[in-house]
Amino acid sequence: MTGPSTARGRLVVALALTAAVTLFLAFVPLHRDWFDLNVYYGAVEHWLRGGRLYDFTIPGSDGADYGFTYPPFAALCMLPLALFDWPAAIALSVVLNAAASATLLTWLIGPVVRRRGWDRWFAFVVAACLFALLEPVRDTFSFGQVNLVLLVLVCCDARLLSTGHGRFAGCGIGLAAAVKLTPAIFIGYLLVTRRWRAAATATGTAAAATLLALVVAPGASKTYWTEALWDTDRIGVLSYVSNQSWEGVLARLVDPVPPSGLLWGLGVLALLAVWAYRVRRAVAAGDERAGFALTGVAACLISPITWVHHLVWLIPALAVLLDSGLRPDVPPARRRLLLPVGAAVYALLCSSVVWLWRFDATGVGGFLGSNAYVWVCLGLLIALPLRGARSAEMLNPQPYPARTP
Repeated sequence: MTGPSTARGRLVVALALTAAVTLFLAFVPLHRDWFDLNVYYGAVEHWLRGGRLYDFTIPGSDGADYGFTYPPFAALCMLPLALFDWPAAIALSVVLNAAASATLLTWLIGPVVRRRGWDRWFAFVVAACLFALLEPVRDTFSFGQVNLVLLVLVCCDARLLSTGHGRFAGCGIGLAAAVKLTPAIFIGYLLVTRRWRAAATATGTAAAATLLALVVAPGASKTYWTEALWDTDRIGVLSYVSNQSWEGVLARLVDPVPPSGLLWGLGVLALLAVWAYRVRRAVAAGDERAGFALTGVAACLISPITWVHHLVWLIPALAVLLDSGLRPDVPPARRRLLLPVGAAVYALLCSSVVWLWRFDATGVGGFLGSNAYVWVCLGLLIALPLRGARSAEMLNPQPYPARTP
């Protein structure tokens, strides 16, 4: 991040790194051809032409038919897509994800840059290039997904809680949960850590958005809450290697037999117990950033479907690893451990390694390799470092953040 000592040298390095990453993104990774955006775009158009929102489907590469799987409020938010032609819709998706990425980098990396005294513009160029190489980020852009935007909403509440403005927290989490059910675990985080006001705000916001959708689109709301939500065939093949959740592990073990619901439920309970214990410890120590990061990790593990692009919820955990490995108050021996571990986790999440077992996940190698990102999530849930200081600087732009009672 410090780079060359001269401004000219830093400019040359920044331009070279940006060019190299751009070429890599253009020619090396698998491109997803805006598949999810195509589902959103097609479903909204189908709906506006008088069709049923949840009847629209597009065949996927894994043999499954994919349709709109989000609550009706999400469809209302996506209605402006109908105002654009297809190229413009793609451009809008890219712009929104780029803006979300810039916001996340500012919130998560900005305090580290200031504390270390790095050249700000150079550090952010390097961080942006590293961020763009993450497979979940690459896939989010090329699928046209919405998870980066939802992550910004959730992190906004984390900032409010960590900067002494907790009385306003909860709206971001509530909106994210109304768009997609996975972020609802952050309401659980607020409850487990006894943020009653923020939890009530988040619940009320989610309920209000859902009721708005019910009033505007009663038919679609009825279909979603009584039919589409419970139709597991709509969300894809559980054993597909992209499903990096606990359910995905079980599904690949017993494929083509459906995985045991009881075993999945017991595993989820165990994961939630570990999560609740660790987030309570994090918040008791004043480490809000780690509490939110652990909740994002848990969301990936317990969701029945966690496609690789959903793993953008691990980004706050990567930021925690970086911050912990660079903090001067961390013992040198611990820093020497944390930085290599963080680098290894980052490299693994850039590698696309799970796709080596796309067609055959059998055997010990298949079990370990096809679930590589699940093992990363488990490791982060169990061992993500917590800071004992009474602050949450990683999600706070101020040099000396205040901790809300």
